[in-house]
Amino acid sequence: MPACSNSVAGEASSCTSVVSVETATGWHVLKIEGYSLLKGRGLGKARSSSKFSVGGHIWCIAYYLDGHDTNSADWISIGLHLPSATDKDVRAQFKFSLLDKDCEPVSPHAPCVSRVGSFSSTTSAWVFRKFIETKQLMESPYLIDDSFSVRCDVTVIKTETCQLFLLPPPDLHHHLGNLLTTGVGGDVTFDVNGEMIVAHKNVLAVRSPVFMAEFFGCPMKEKLVTENVRIKGIDASVFKTLLHFIYTDTLPDMDGSDKMVMAQHLLVAADMYNMERLKRICENTLRTLMNTSVVATTLVLAEQHGCDELKEACVKFLESPRNLKEVMAREDFNHLESSCPSLVKELRAKVIL
Repeated sequence: MPACSNSVAGEASSCTSVVSVETATGWHVLKIEGYSLLKGRGLGKARSSSKFSVGGHIWCIAYYLDGHDTNSADWISIGLHLPSATDKDVRAQFKFSLLDKDCEPVSPHAPCVSRVGSFSSTTSAWVFRKFIETKQLMESPYLIDDSFSVRCDVTVIKTETCQLFLLPPPDLHHHLGNLLTTGVGGDVTFDVNGEMIVAHKNVLAVRSPVFMAEFFGCPMKEKLVTENVRIKGIDASVFKTLLHFIYTDTLPDMDGSDKMVMAQHLLVAADMYNMERLKRICENTLRTLMNTSVVATTLVLAEQHGCDELKEACVKFLESPRNLKEVMAREDFNHLESSCPSLVKELRAKVIL
């Protein structure tokens, strides 16, 4: 089912189309009696079978006992013809099989050809120029009493594309974002370094197991958390970004340097509130924007917050002698040695310092 949509936060409408395939199958047997008498009409001279219907269209078999052209002069040519072809294409799969005396398709070594083609007013017939060589037919058991039979199987393929409807872009994140911005219906206020931020406990609880436990962990807990909740250890801008993600599942646009710093702080907050998706997004940002000025602090964060893949990325970055030399000259590496000696010891084991 082909579909077109915008994957960026649903900022564009999307359309859905359904392509349905319907087939109709039928077959017709052409029996050529008196072959030796019919042969000799001439190169490119066609005879036609009686007409038969498949898929709402009238077909017939065109056969050339003396060959279709000079390249097939020693062959019997056979094809499928749509006499009533119009400008509209009719797509069909068709197969010709030589039949034995019991009117059954003969062994795999006998002639059997198939293909898929489109029939229209410009191409009303498809011909297999070399179906069976005249000499081969004369010496074969398929020619019985100067007669032989060919079966034509036809499957008409009908496809229809239907555009179901035009969907408006998803806007739940906009509504929830507006709810956070306006504070309408808010039932909890956070005090973040003196800045008061109104939010909604139900929204926070469904997004964070920590908030769920804090607000609804026991029957009496909700009554205790009715006014201000003081947040320690998190900057107000970081906490606002955390709430933005909770309500909209997106992060606001930031440039490179701000994005790196915010990712470091958000990783700590995401780990604190057990928000695994946000944590992984921050890890990916830190891996993407890693450089010699932040790798030491990023390595500490990865160690403290259980980010094994991010930690491995930092170590791999420091395996470059040039990167390592630049990092060792910085004060944050000295801080790394003093604050996380076990980490430096582990690093020394992986990288020759």
